[in-house]
Amino acid sequence: MSINASIRKLTIIFMVMFIAVSGFLVYWQVVKADQVTASPHNPRLCQPENVPRRGNIYDRNGVVLAYSVPDAKACGGFIRRYTDPSLAGLIGYYVPGGLYPPTGLEAQFNDTLSGGTGQTAINNLVNKTLHTSQGGNNIYLTIDERIQKIVAQDYSDYTPDPTGTAYVNHTYPTYPTYRGSAIVTDPHTGEILAMLSSPTYDPNKMVETLTHSQDPTSYYSQLIKAPDNPLLYRPTQGLYSPGSTFKTVTMLAGLDSGATTLDQEWDMQNAYKPWHVPATANSPATTVVGDNLGYGQYVFHFPVNTEFGFANSDNIMFAHIGVNAGEQKWLDYTRRMYFDQTIPADFPIAKSHVLQADGNLNFANFVNDVYGQGVDFVTPLQMSLVDNTVANNGTLMRPMLISKITDQQKNVVQDSAPEQLSNVASPDAAYNTRMGMNAVTTCGSAWHITEDNRPPTTIIGKTGTAEVGGGRSPHGWMITQGPFDINNAQQVPALTIVAMRENGGEGAYSIGPAIWHMYSDIFNQNLVKTQLPAWNNPNTFCPAHNLWQSYSGPQVHGNQ
Repeated sequence: MSINASIRKLTIIFMVMFIAVSGFLVYWQVVKADQVTASPHNPRLCQPENVPRRGNIYDRNGVVLAYSVPDAKACGGFIRRYTDPSLAGLIGYYVPGGLYPPTGLEAQFNDTLSGGTGQTAINNLVNKTLHTSQGGNNIYLTIDERIQKIVAQDYSDYTPDPTGTAYVNHTYPTYPTYRGSAIVTDPHTGEILAMLSSPTYDPNKMVETLTHSQDPTSYYSQLIKAPDNPLLYRPTQGLYSPGSTFKTVTMLAGLDSGATTLDQEWDMQNAYKPWHVPATANSPATTVVGDNLGYGQYVFHFPVNTEFGFANSDNIMFAHIGVNAGEQKWLDYTRRMYFDQTIPADFPIAKSHVLQADGNLNFANFVNDVYGQGVDFVTPLQMSLVDNTVANNGTLMRPMLISKITDQQKNVVQDSAPEQLSNVASPDAAYNTRMGMNAVTTCGSAWHITEDNRPPTTIIGKTGTAEVGGGRSPHGWMITQGPFDINNAQQVPALTIVAMRENGGEGAYSIGPAIWHMYSDIFNQNLVKTQLPAWNNPNTFCPAHNLWQSYSGPQVHGNQ
């Protein structure tokens, strides 16, 4: 063998080895670089130069809600701190190192907070190369921490009293529970001003335990096993039957489509007596019941009108209104409010449903859907969109949670603006729906709450007592808005509050007192600036508008 041949073989061997080594390096330094860097087993992961100082989270007014503090024993030399436990489910928690994934907004905006997006990412790459400190961007929420604290306090303080003594002379059943949600929104911009999930947890204890404890998952395991499920973020991920709050959807659709009017009259047969719906080839039989009119107690004669039926939450009347509107027309209105769809938002929201699991809707379920039972399954945030649509003259705004994003020098790198999602109904239909909601809180199913709590202005809404079966107590709901001026159709409510209590019982009495105190505290502290028309006194308004009946002799049964 010649020397040249040997050299050629040796050259080929070295070339093959070089290509192999180069490919190996490219694979691990380029293809798998992010995976290697993020691995919790990477010893360099927690070196300070590899861990950007995470950005802060603020409320709309610059009140700090989440920030980082030095901790020599923590990965990267910093640990997260949170200032308001009532926001734990929303903001979530973050532990550096990658072993425990972040949750809530800390997860949703992880790249933003860690400086991994836009110009900040480029700056951090340069800083990392020069071994200088890196930093993430700051996030400003639409949350108003002052309103958040009011909501959390009032929700806790006005939990139903199991003895009934909190509701003197009222016999409606309520049950003590602190499980549920509350959402406060500006309906004209879609900005969420407060959002509560109850019960909550301690995010500082979570990050401390995951970072320093000998048993790092002990607190997390405790929360996972808790029967009240504090890790479920109920406003956006909890799904419930909405009860009669859903009549608001049918009222708006019925008024806008011409299927009903506030003054349409209903006889006893169509407003009071059970409606036996026969089976068809595609649908089982069903019977619509619900003596919410209180015949012989509050109602002494027929006919009654649609406004009266809405005020007193008449199931039978609203089943007829839904059918008169037509299934496809009614479904069109639900789609305009994003039922059975992904809601465009800054944060994940579980889909709410009015359809069956197979995507269809038989007639029996449709008839029960329209007044809030059937197969309706909704998040509190979804019902907030319904409430906001009515308050905003029929126009639905995109729910907003992020106000702006700034860099470490407070320069704005992203600014959010209100965005319209859909025109759901006409301003007239929305206003007349508000008139119906005024009848509910002034003369109907929530009038005792108004009289007992004497708000600084007129608050309107719709109650809901959602039957859940299985021997469990119903969920108590209210969707509300205020202020409302009965003498000024041009003034639209400045604020909406949707709240519910799981298995709390009668809607108005389980959650109503807390909501009324929220409005009083917010308006009395001038946290939302708006004109406050005088309180609408039920004792003068209701008889004058034929929303209360009085007994005057033998009961008149109307048209049988």
